[in-house]
Amino acid sequence: MSNQTYVKLNNGVEMPMAGIGTFMLSPDEAENSVISALQTGYRLIDTANAYVNEKAVGRGMKKSGVAREEIFLETKLRPSFYEQEDAVEKTLDRLDTDYIDARVIIGPS
Repeated sequence: MSNQTYVKLNNGVEMPMAGIGTFMLSPDEAENSVISALQTGYRLIDTANAYVNEKAVGRGMKKSGVAREEIFLETKLRPSFYEQEDAVEKTLDRLDTDYIDARVIIGPS
């Protein structure tokens, strides 16, 4: 994937238009798919706490050799997770990263 297209968000951040989703991937599949996608040139990774593969996504990002600053990482949390004061910190720990580029709140708790 040599020609990545980006869209500028309202806050000025540029988000890649093509990436990989990790829905319904086992941890092993998620890790290997993230590694492959990033090494192929994709820069958008989509995951969610509910997918139960965030740790694997984080491992894949690290093992890919692509700098974190080059990756646009988005994850989703259900509203019920926000009842926990440390919900975002736990997500960052699972993903083994200092920040998330986009966080989406999904569906009812």
